[in-house]
Amino acid sequence: MSISESAHKNHEELWPEYKSKAGATDPELIEVFDNFAFDEVIGHDNMEPKTRVMMILASTIGSQALTEFKMMTNAALNVGVTPVEIKEIVYQAVPYVGISKVLDFIYALNEILMDREIELPLENQSTTTPKTRLEKGLAKQKEIFGEVIDVMYKNSPKDLLHIQHYLSANCFGDYVTRNGLDVKTREMVTLSFLIALGGTESQIKGHIRGNANVGNDRQTLINLMTQLLPYVGYPRTLNAINCLNEVLPE
Repeated sequence: MSISESAHKNHEELWPEYKSKAGATDPELIEVFDNFAFDEVIGHDNMEPKTRVMMILASTIGSQALTEFKMMTNAALNVGVTPVEIKEIVYQAVPYVGISKVLDFIYALNEILMDREIELPLENQSTTTPKTRLEKGLAKQKEIFGEVIDVMYKNSPKDLLHIQHYLSANCFGDYVTRNGLDVKTREMVTLSFLIALGGTESQIKGHIRGNANVGNDRQTLINLMTQLLPYVGYPRTLNAINCLNEVLPE
């Protein structure tokens, strides 16, 4: 195989001395993919390896790609992402992807951590209680999205107002308020879930605005979408770019 020096170096950073089974059975594919993903795409920008791997890891949950998730979990640990950070990515997937689709990833992550002799459970990262989750979740929503949250509550039909409460107390109060990841990283993680899921353009637009509100500018999001491209494919990436151009035009 003709793997470029840069592609080999970047691959080795993630998986030192890893011998690819696909490299033996499908060398043409691996040559094309590795040169693209680990040389051309990584060379597009200066996103830190830790950040890049965390976002790809999040996308594997949205894509339901368990094998690649295991690969990226090991890569994340190899480049210094902490067990707490990885666990928080997986936990945050629950309100966006659903527990039915996340449970296998939790079990897979736990197996990898135990194989590495990392004691479970990890330290508690919750910052809310049953009494404070709604108040703190609503405050976190407004921190990310601003006063549009008040408009959403005001415009909600009475028979659907409970969904707004669930978003505030559960999605944000139970999950987004947790320690372990800062708000800028959490918003990028959420956007990675949504891009990989597909069919979520309305939510992608909302979270592009949320990312911008917490300090992730257009170029940061272009970099994110570029780095996800080899893992989620062109259709989902192009749909996300259309949303970006609508919400944050050049």
